[in-house]
Amino acid sequence: MAAPTPVIELRDVTKVYGHGEAEVCAMDGVNISIASGEFVAIMGPSGSGKSTAMNMIGCLDSPTSGEYLFNGVQVGKLTQDQHALLRRNYLGFVFQGFNLLARTSALENVELPMIYKGMPAAERRKRAREALAKVGLAGRESHDPSELSGGQQQRAAIARALVGDPQVILADEPTGNLDTKLSIEIMELLKKLNERDHITIVMVTHEEEMAAYAHRVIWMVDGKVESTGTPDEVFKRGKQSA
Repeated sequence: MAAPTPVIELRDVTKVYGHGEAEVCAMDGVNISIASGEFVAIMGPSGSGKSTAMNMIGCLDSPTSGEYLFNGVQVGKLTQDQHALLRRNYLGFVFQGFNLLARTSALENVELPMIYKGMPAAERRKRAREALAKVGLAGRESHDPSELSGGQQQRAAIARALVGDPQVILADEPTGNLDTKLSIEIMELLKKLNERDHITIVMVTHEEEMAAYAHRVIWMVDGKVESTGTPDEVFKRGKQSA
């Protein structure tokens, strides 16, 4: 029986910025394969290429060379409009800074992606309420961001990422602005969404405690994948080589 097609696959991806003396190689022959339903953390020191890899996966950047395949389709061969459709219909984004609109209710913030899809107002509202309930914010629909705690704001941001029913959630330092208690709450929520709803999660983080929630860690150094394995395997390997 053939192995299932990975949802995300980077093949020998290189990304170079600038020219001549200003040239920087952010990714250098990177190979990454992520299966449907996986929870993967991408880690590494500053300048390792982890953020560039996340931008590549999110169709916010394109390789200088190599291939990016999403569900077996070569993303590099898609038009600009097809890139936008891929992001809109298959990917959900969660950022460190929440990126919620001020003076706009949690419900309206979560509705926003569906406005871009042209969904009727009644359906938008229904789905936004369901998404907020899923992340534990039922009853907070009318609150704007200033009336929500940091953890609640990130939950609202996760609801906004969920509302389009994405196949993959890309989380960029999702606990970076939160204290330890709230960070654990958000990681438990992401773990629950992964296990219950089988959403593939790709997360960039610099915190081992948060990466420990993932099934697998991809450790990058100087634009290359240095190691990959369970969190225990990768962290143990790193401590032995330190």
